[in-house]
Amino acid sequence: MKFGGTSVENAEAIGRVAGIVAGRRAQQPLVVVSAMGRTTDRLLQLAGTAVDGNRKLAIDLLRDLRDFHGSEARKLVPPATRMSLETRLDEHFQEISELTKGLAVLGELTPRSVDAIASYGERLSALIVSQAFLHRGLPAELVDSRRVIVTDARHTQAQPLYEPTGRRLREHVPPLLRAGRIPVMGGFIAATEKGVTTTLGRGGSDFSASIIGAALGAQRIEIWTDVDGLLTADPSLFPAARRVKAISFDEASELAYFGAKVLHPSTLLPAVQKQIPVSILNSRNPKAPGTVITAKAPKSGNPFKSIACKKNITLIDICSTRMLMAHGFLRTIFEVFDRYQTPVDMVSTSEVSVSLTVDSTRHLDEIVAELRKIAHVSPESGKAIVCLVGDNIKFTPGVAGKVFKAVESVNVQMISQGASRLNISFVVEEKSLKEVVARLHRAFFRRLDPKVFE
Repeated sequence: MKFGGTSVENAEAIGRVAGIVAGRRAQQPLVVVSAMGRTTDRLLQLAGTAVDGNRKLAIDLLRDLRDFHGSEARKLVPPATRMSLETRLDEHFQEISELTKGLAVLGELTPRSVDAIASYGERLSALIVSQAFLHRGLPAELVDSRRVIVTDARHTQAQPLYEPTGRRLREHVPPLLRAGRIPVMGGFIAATEKGVTTTLGRGGSDFSASIIGAALGAQRIEIWTDVDGLLTADPSLFPAARRVKAISFDEASELAYFGAKVLHPSTLLPAVQKQIPVSILNSRNPKAPGTVITAKAPKSGNPFKSIACKKNITLIDICSTRMLMAHGFLRTIFEVFDRYQTPVDMVSTSEVSVSLTVDSTRHLDEIVAELRKIAHVSPESGKAIVCLVGDNIKFTPGVAGKVFKAVESVNVQMISQGASRLNISFVVEEKSLKEVVARLHRAFFRRLDPKVFE
């Protein structure tokens, strides 16, 4: 059972989580939690402030974080056990203080330092949640994820090493479950084989839950969030979006990659390999049935299951009439992105150009500078990817024509139909996104198959 940041954002939310977990107690639950609310962002702000040398602001940010966690923790545990919890919180915040002092001296925020300070969000959350469970009669056992989830040393985007991770999890966790304990772990965080703290990337708590569930052969993996499941569209863009009751792993993976916020893009990989169903559920509305993701889902009368969107996209046009058809030209282009560890979302080629999109601009200037040595390069920001996903695309003649008929008055800059034949994607101006989603929803979700939608 993984609970996201909004599900553990404060004492009231953690109380709801305790009630949900109590209802699963007979099924031997293992609980994975994200940081409380926006704690990770605040920790990274603290680190950046320290590096910039703004000592006063850093002290204020640290104090605010300590006050917030202490205040919410005190609402969850009785006075008799409060001193012990306060002591442990103080130990964590003393370590954070020492880290920020070191960053101020160095004047540099390295990826390893980012992981070290960001890890405290989940460590604090897991500590407070485990203590809240104990107070409510749930036999929680705090397990440090860094002892059992092993990754490579690619800080801020670490990849799990599945063999040692599985071995450690099977060694530490089943004895706790057999003894009737409820393990509580922080998501997102891990460590190298040498014990250096790493993180799985933003949103990686979902990934943690999937890694753990797969390694232990869980009956199912539950992702608890603040919506009733996967919807036909982002409700902030289209408030009348409807719930998807059932969807396949392949479809959900496409949606996750292209912006469905309730899933981390890598979440499903370990679950897919072990054929473990994943449920998306709402901690604020636990009676809602949510969305079930399985290897195969019921066939739908609608061509699409959902519309996913990815904002803050940069479109890069690369043109070289001299080099495009030369042997190795495409490889040269993608080697540049590989060197800067920048994933490419979409690619389209013509006789004289290559167009592609990225959602990370961290190394954009360096990438463009290298590419300009071999071609003319035009980056454009402020774009969005719209992705329609559904297993029925392959069985619906003319579906692409209907998609672009629905958005015919919108400037579409790049089109891609996925090799998996599960998605149709295109790029538009981000300012057009709301209009585009509304048009597509009216065109394809006016009538819904009751087997799949509610």
